[in-house]
Amino acid sequence: MDSFVSLYLSNDTVVIFTKLFIAIVLGMLIGFERILAHKTAGPRTHALVSMGSALFVIISEIIIESHANLSSPDPLRVASQIIVGVGFLGAGIIMFRDSHIEGLTTASGLWVAAGIGTAVGFGLYELGIIATALTIFIFTVLWYIESKIKRGFPNKL
Repeated sequence: MDSFVSLYLSNDTVVIFTKLFIAIVLGMLIGFERILAHKTAGPRTHALVSMGSALFVIISEIIIESHANLSSPDPLRVASQIIVGVGFLGAGIIMFRDSHIEGLTTASGLWVAAGIGTAVGFGLYELGIIATALTIFIFTVLWYIESKIKRGFPNKL
């Protein structure tokens, strides 16, 4: 049993699990707000995007560690490709209907969830938590302000 624990629950494994778990929780928090707002991408989608982003960063860090002899390993390449992949998801969410665009805020939320997961994957936990709080602020408080403004100027916006 001790060999199992030492093999599978090393410090690195605990750190990896912690990063993935934090990314999931932060993504879910954003997704729960989207469900409350009756939007398409909810906690599962946001959690998967956030965790997936953290996962790709963790993979790049592990590869760089194990291939330290490479001339110029660059973990930022992985981060830039996360943006490309999430852009593909976002494009599938954005729809043009009856002369207005739908899904833009949800797609933006997925994009931010990817950024949060990337931050957590790099170990920037505080940044991920702050970004999650600010995203929920944008989805709730700014939505309220925006809806009040739109009601005041219904034909202008």
